Amino acid sequence: MALNISGVFQTLFDSEVKQSYQAESVLRPYVRVKPNVKGSTQKFYVIGKGTASVRTPQSDVVPIGVSYTPQTATMSDYSAAEYSDIFQAGKVNFEERQELVQLCGKAIGRRLDQLIIAALDAASSSLTVANSIGGSTTNMNVAKIREAKLLLDKNNVPQEDRTLVIHADGLANLLSETSVTSSDFVNVKALVNGQIDTFLGFKVVSLGDRDEGGLTKDGSNDRQCFAFHKASIGLAENMTARTEINYIPEKTSHLVNAMFSAGSTHIDAEGIVEITARES
Repeated sequence: MALNISGVFQTLFDSEVKQSYQAESVLRPYVRVKPNVKGSTQKFYVIGKGTASVRTPQSDVVPIGVSYTPQTATMSDYSAAEYSDIFQAGKVNFEERQELVQLCGKAIGRRLDQLIIAALDAASSSLTVANSIGGSTTNMNVAKIREAKLLLDKNNVPQEDRTLVIHADGLANLLSETSVTSSDFVNVKALVNGQIDTFLGFKVVSLGDRDEGGLTKDGSNDRQCFAFHKASIGLAENMTARTEINYIPEKTSHLVNAMFSAGSTHIDAEGIVEITARES
């Protein structure tokens, strides 16, 4: 590989990394995204509720007294990098570059998802959190999802744009219930593919174990899962995914570096329900 890497190579690599990043960021489409943030923080405002008052003729109007509560997302910088040695030029072909693309892109996508999970975790400890569904001895089941739906309905959370994030272990337990897999209740896709796309109005997203942490599990095998509305979680992006390829003389290598800068926070905890699933 030439020391002065061509502009064509850089453009191709940059495009591929961004495509992979978008594919691997599972949770990003289900939260409120604020792109191109300038500065180190981004505030998401929650406008308080109000009620109408009775008006009599010639009386002054009574202001509702709306309050504005800010929730702040703080930007953090992340990178995923790998060296490509020039003495192994014969091995640095298109296939190897594709492997680096996948490695860097997946690492960035998982880290972005972890920011969102951390925001959900933070909401569960907030005094304004909607509710927590315990279930000390049961894994994810239909009854818990039904209760999560009820809690969101009670808070007047819109029916559309609801997401349920669960672990793969919880998904396996759900698939053991007749009301989930029987064609008498739902689409037979759950039987054919072993997947649940939507259930009780939720877009179901299943996550496996992740080196970044994933969904939190404590020493009692209690996994914290979440049902939430899209507008209840904010993701602010200071710098979307980008790549640089630089030659490092001390390493006699090119450094391939994928980077992004973002932060996440819960906006309205009344649109988030924490579900505890006891895994076997």
